[in-house]
Amino acid sequence: MILRPVRDDDEDAELVRQITAAAFAPVPAHALGAGPPARDARAARERDRARHLAGTDPGGCWIAEDEVAGPVGVALSSRREGTWGLALLAVTPGAQGKGVGKALMARAMVHGRACLRGVICCPPDPVAARTYRRAGFTLHPAVRLAGAVDPARLPAPDGAVHEGTERHRDLMDSVDRRTRGGAHGPDHEVLFRHHRLLVVDDLAGSGYCYADERGVEALAATSRRLATRLLTAALLSAPAGRPVRVAGLTAEQEWAVDVGIAAGLEIANAGYVCLRGMRPPQPYIPSELFA
Repeated sequence: MILRPVRDDDEDAELVRQITAAAFAPVPAHALGAGPPARDARAARERDRARHLAGTDPGGCWIAEDEVAGPVGVALSSRREGTWGLALLAVTPGAQGKGVGKALMARAMVHGRACLRGVICCPPDPVAARTYRRAGFTLHPAVRLAGAVDPARLPAPDGAVHEGTERHRDLMDSVDRRTRGGAHGPDHEVLFRHHRLLVVDDLAGSGYCYADERGVEALAATSRRLATRLLTAALLSAPAGRPVRVAGLTAEQEWAVDVGIAAGLEIANAGYVCLRGMRPPQPYIPSELFA
């Protein structure tokens, strides 16, 4: 087996997508967006993320290739202002249990060796959880909210929420630094391309939320009150009757669980938010694309 960097081109972006699809198939029954348009949109997001991170963090993105089986695993990671994030670790079924994931994780972590903090969104997979714990991460159990929003049960936001633009980049980076210790920086370019951006900015503080028809991708704010306002606005904007999803909620995000309960969403266990060198950010919903 050899490890090689992910190239910033369409061929490797599609290869990363194929490895990911093989590693996480079959899709769980509760997964959202099963129709062809949603699958195409998800594939586009994954390819865009792969090319983006291969360009910004070539030292953190690796593909594992077997002499016989070909590409069998991939790791995508980033380094942002002292915070290292693992965006993806995927190994095809036939190569699992053979040290591929461990080797990819070790190589990706070299990219973050100078970082004080680390963040990973871990699926409900015992092998992945063991890998991250052995790498020195604390596993914080997380839940997800899922289902169709009942707008009649959800109170209106307690203040103004605005459509965000790329001009809000400095605001978002500032909120990121306050909540997670490091800005997402260039990652906002990808998030903005594929999601609607909601922003609050008033005398009480500031915050932002990325959302689409599938649910919430990321949220950060300077207070629980503003985070509640943003999440409420995002859920109320969901298409009527369509299931949405909000994942990565640790015990520190009870404000988000309360909003989900008010909206009629179901709560279920959903893996871990894995952290190193930091306490759980709050109020914060991690990005499953970038952590």
